[in-house]
Amino acid sequence: MSYQEIVGLIMLLSMISVIFVGFPISFTLLFLAIVFGSIGLDTAMTFNLAYIQIWGTMKDDILPAVPLFIFMGYMTERAGLMERLFKAVRNLLAPLRGSLYLAVLLTAAIFAMATGIVGAAVVVLGIMAGPMMVRAGYDARLSAGAIAAGGTLGILIPPSIMLVVMGPTLGVPVNLLYSAALTPGFMLAGLYIVYCLIRSLINPSVGPAVPMADRVPMGEVLKELVVGVLPLIVLISCTLGTILGGLATTTEAASCGAFGAVLLALFYRKLNLECLAYAARGTLITSSMVLFLAMASNVFGAVFTTLGTANVITQFLVDIPLPDLWKLVLILALVFVLGWPFEWPAIILVFLPIFLPVVANLDFGMSKFDTMLWFGALVAVNLQTAFLSPPVAMSAYYLRNVMPEWKLGLIYKGMGEFMVIQILALIVLVLFPQITLWLVQAVR
Repeated sequence: MSYQEIVGLIMLLSMISVIFVGFPISFTLLFLAIVFGSIGLDTAMTFNLAYIQIWGTMKDDILPAVPLFIFMGYMTERAGLMERLFKAVRNLLAPLRGSLYLAVLLTAAIFAMATGIVGAAVVVLGIMAGPMMVRAGYDARLSAGAIAAGGTLGILIPPSIMLVVMGPTLGVPVNLLYSAALTPGFMLAGLYIVYCLIRSLINPSVGPAVPMADRVPMGEVLKELVVGVLPLIVLISCTLGTILGGLATTTEAASCGAFGAVLLALFYRKLNLECLAYAARGTLITSSMVLFLAMASNVFGAVFTTLGTANVITQFLVDIPLPDLWKLVLILALVFVLGWPFEWPAIILVFLPIFLPVVANLDFGMSKFDTMLWFGALVAVNLQTAFLSPPVAMSAYYLRNVMPEWKLGLIYKGMGEFMVIQILALIVLVLFPQITLWLVQAVR
């Protein structure tokens, strides 16, 4: 290895070590890029690279969709739409065993199409469904797993913020990446539901039906479905439909979705200054984190690539004497491990570009473009799995904060059951790429 390549390797190892200690990722990336760039290249070239990358990030016409989708998610949450959706689904399915599991998972899957904010979904589901499941005598471990796994569907089901950021990184249109992720997202939701139903049918005490005294007349149920659920479905259909159908760009559809969420809040009489301030503050904090990290990671990546270490790592992975399928499995395993200490923006923006040249050289009997779409969907499922895997497993801490009577160990055990389902689904998606690509081919 040359001097510059060694400097780049030390730079990468330093980044991983410092972040493990607890330093903020964005500032760490910028600081290390400037310091090691000045050592391995020169100061003038480093700042030129930083200027070009910062300006390029600011001109990206996809990234404005990030704060718009985040605002849409916060506004729909604040308007109480998730609560209305949950109650309507729960009342509709009341006669079934495991009805609360189904209500949680169906609500999570539908609401994931209105917001890609995992923390918010887990917290709201925990507040609404957790105490209700305890009172109904539901199995605590399975209940915790269902809430945590359902809440993480927002990272995979469009309009996922992660997919918006991943599209430019992979060099693919976001609407086609949405198409590739939609089937795996609903497949996972369906597998969760089937698993909970089977557990409830085998052992009724795990998930009993809602008692007759607590059931709501069907007329009221249908009224709530029309008034409380139908407008949200229309909003989601218009937002995602225009993206998947190619009728509007991602940013255009996101702006319409954000405006539609405000109209729904007004329709349900939840729109006030407090609601707007909450949504604006949450949007500012979350989008600032994502966009600043996008800028910092682009600077880091440009310096890292110029030093030549990225090519060394890529060539090392390419030269590993393994079949192409097993090389893909190795990359997914690395992404899974990286998902423990790192949030998804760091993985998508820093590490994914290192793996992309390797994936581009793999031959799976499809075009490179389709390979990237398939790989993007696999990474999304993989990172959803990382949200449920210790030692970090952020979903466990979100749920623990709103359900303190559920011990962290119990939540981990519950999430572990659903993580097995995720891994099995990931294996199926690796072996059968057409599951991911059929919708892409239909809308392209």
